[in-house]
Amino acid sequence: MYKVKEETTLMDYLLKETGKKRNALKNALKYGQVFVNGAVQTNFAFPLHNGDEVTIGQKQSLAFPILYEDEDLIVINKPSGLVSEQTMNNKSKTAYAIVKDYLTKKHEKIFLVHRLDQETSGVLMFVKKKALYEALTKHWNDYVKVRSYVAIVEGKVIKGGTIKTCLQENKAGKVYVAKEGKQAITHYQSINSSKGYTMMQITIDTGRKNQIRVHMAEVLHHPISGDVKYGGHRNSIHRVALHQDVFAFVHPLTHKEMTFHADVPEDFYKLVPKNTKRR
Repeated sequence: MYKVKEETTLMDYLLKETGKKRNALKNALKYGQVFVNGAVQTNFAFPLHNGDEVTIGQKQSLAFPILYEDEDLIVINKPSGLVSEQTMNNKSKTAYAIVKDYLTKKHEKIFLVHRLDQETSGVLMFVKKKALYEALTKHWNDYVKVRSYVAIVEGKVIKGGTIKTCLQENKAGKVYVAKEGKQAITHYQSINSSKGYTMMQITIDTGRKNQIRVHMAEVLHHPISGDVKYGGHRNSIHRVALHQDVFAFVHPLTHKEMTFHADVPEDFYKLVPKNTKRR
């Protein structure tokens, strides 16, 4: 483990402290072998600050990246297509089951406090302590500070805004806007657009099932690309283009605010290229 003593970038620091060649360090970053303060970091230009801890280890044993892990919790970057928890038809191929198996081998427990739709990728957190689980489930909205997503919707969206509706779910499992139901609040802002698509930054105050997908399609009339269930068309990246990029909460036991990031999937840029001008 290396202790950072001055402001620098990750690659510059690794070159100076490890004596390894640049290509070797690039591979270590690419394959999730570099950790900053316990979290995997793949960005060679990631800024380091005095007191940060940098570790070079082995590739992690899960099929998806562990973004952060300590004695209280574990945070993963869930891939699209993987369900968060078991369903009637799927009890083993779930993010929960995979992480549970990983933690059981270390004699640690797991509690589910956070969920993402099967089609949504990004930051997904589990906790290891019952006291933490109980505090979060009883007062979730008091402790959670940021739930941010990146979505690519069909069509061109210029203005941002806030959507407030009530949502209900029918017997077929489809969610829709209704006069009665649970309140759902979504904030959205256009990042950039290209060739019939717009990349959006979205934050939510409530975490209703399919909330963002319904609000984009039914209220904004710009369904998320690839979201056939809610009126979108199939796309070249073969997935629903919705990703949770930031999740932040205040730890109920330590009172420390913790923020976790999952980079925007590279295939999103096939729909809206990085060099597209912001609009």
